Amino acid sequence: MHDGAAPETTTSAPRMAPRASWGLLPAALLSASAVLLFGLRDPVSGYTVLAAAVGLAFLIDRALFRDLLLIAVGLLIISTISVEAHISYPNMALMGSVLTLSVLVPYLASRYLYRDHAIRFPIRTGQRWTALERWYLPLVVLLGYLILPTYFIRSGAYRNWPTVTAPDEIARLFVGVGFVGIWDELFFICTAFALLRRHFPDWQANLLQAVIFTSFLWELGYQSWGPLMTFPFALLQGYTFKLTKSLTYVVCVHLLFDLVVFLVIVHAHTRDWLPIFVY
Repeated sequence: MHDGAAPETTTSAPRMAPRASWGLLPAALLSASAVLLFGLRDPVSGYTVLAAAVGLAFLIDRALFRDLLLIAVGLLIISTISVEAHISYPNMALMGSVLTLSVLVPYLASRYLYRDHAIRFPIRTGQRWTALERWYLPLVVLLGYLILPTYFIRSGAYRNWPTVTAPDEIARLFVGVGFVGIWDELFFICTAFALLRRHFPDWQANLLQAVIFTSFLWELGYQSWGPLMTFPFALLQGYTFKLTKSLTYVVCVHLLFDLVVFLVIVHAHTRDWLPIFVY
């Protein structure tokens, strides 16, 4: 599910959009629905606001309606399950299936119903990473090392993830953290951000997707003061994708950060393991 085209065709070019437009209202409502659905876990209000967002977009701009509908469908699919961090085999299979569908259904609808290429997954861009991009990767690990232990342990957020001691439990946690990290980029960046960029300036589209991104991560377990970390991270991922036009690169960034997440969670539950962190 990717395109291996040259850089200039790997992402759809965003339409020129005014800095302020009526279309921002339904788009903001769409982001607000994610806060209600995943942050506050209020499905009645969340679905109501989501429906209002899509309905209002239909009245304002049919092109915006079509793209917001794709994001809304993805949010609806995600909302059918709890995305709390449970790593039992049945729950991992269920969550993996639902999250995959939340990306696959909008992609197929865009490609075969709308017959456009708004949603793309640029893995092979044909571009070499710059020196700055290469140096940013170890910087991500360093920042994760400095920030994540303090966040998880002092806030107690690590308790939102299970204690893992058996080898298969450790493996499942590692796979689960990595899978969700990859999915984040497929849905929030390559789907939501890409679709929103067709109608709004990049900075507005980035803010809108970051709200959705942060809301999902709240339900996943990044609670307490987690949004102070996850919201900037979501913005950075959107901005990085804008610059690099590379799914591969933003996934590498995310997985490096999530590797530190995994190590910190294991250490937080069993302090004798991996005593390499300062907090």
